[in-house]
Amino acid sequence: MGSNLILPENPTLRDLQSYVAAMVKERGFEKETVPEIFMLLMEECGEMAKAARKSQNIHTDKNSEKFHLDHEAVDVLVYLLDICNHFNIDLEKAFREKEEINKKRRWE
Repeated sequence: MGSNLILPENPTLRDLQSYVAAMVKERGFEKETVPEIFMLLMEECGEMAKAARKSQNIHTDKNSEKFHLDHEAVDVLVYLLDICNHFNIDLEKAFREKEEINKKRRWE
């Protein structure tokens, strides 16, 4: 069973968010609740942190799985986009709006 999903060559954040929405449906995950997705996001954040620790040669349990930082970062992004889709948040638009606010802040 193959996938019919196609990601544009140079996707925007909006393209990624649309891709995740289609991916969730194609893979049968559309019934997952927001609390379930939040828990999955937190789990992936932990795996990303472990991969980051390993990449910096910070002590980790030698018996734990081998994590790839880049793959874990993708997993975190996928769950974040899925949550945004549940709340009808256009993350690209929100990012642009928030960044305009942040540009006006004084950073010390």
